[in-house]
Amino acid sequence: MAAKFKRILLKLSGESLMGDKSYGIDNSVLDHFAEEVLKIVKLKIEVGIVIGGGNIYRGLSASQQGVDRVTGDTMGMLATIINSLAIQNALEKRGIFTRVQTAIKMDEVAEPFIQRRAVRHLEKKRVVIFSGGTGSPYFTTDTAAALRAIEIKADVIMKGTRVDGVYDSDPEKNSKAKMYKKLSYSNVLEQNLKVMDLTAITLCQENKLPILVFNMNKKDNLKKIVSGESVGTIIS
Repeated sequence: MAAKFKRILLKLSGESLMGDKSYGIDNSVLDHFAEEVLKIVKLKIEVGIVIGGGNIYRGLSASQQGVDRVTGDTMGMLATIINSLAIQNALEKRGIFTRVQTAIKMDEVAEPFIQRRAVRHLEKKRVVIFSGGTGSPYFTTDTAAALRAIEIKADVIMKGTRVDGVYDSDPEKNSKAKMYKKLSYSNVLEQNLKVMDLTAITLCQENKLPILVFNMNKKDNLKKIVSGESVGTIIS
């Protein structure tokens, strides 16, 4: 079975790790994500992962509670590192070789992000988990995902969500919401569709990097996509 993509960047939200909990990490969700990644690693796909930290700490909402924005964002970046270590552990339990690279220097915990080293790990079929966002406040993990995907020359960003793709309104609130199969970057910007933030979409548009939005909770979805099946919404 020929794979459609050689190298992907998988973007996951921190909130997705909560499962049905109100915060923190649900181990059953972690195990599901690790199993899904294992399936595509077996197909020799090179995988980078960026995960948010919203299940632990969110800088923007913290700023509304009187926490300085820069401090809040830094705390959010540290939360992404906690999530990255959790995913690393779940993957390594399945025999997958991994590396965590951080945008914030913490040598005892993980490697610093070095573009050439990241690419070398990927070429050796290690899963590289990029943590700490961009290392700067005021940037989301969406932007970090777009940036890292461009730096490692990924074929696509795959944004795993809990809905089947991009809709014209919130499908969890509106049962008649219509799902798009294809969109252009300008469609997303003009219609203000909440796929990724403005900076991330613009980065992808400028570098002609497609974004594929799909339901990460559905078994085998990731494998279907890399095998060329039509799943989710493609933005290009």
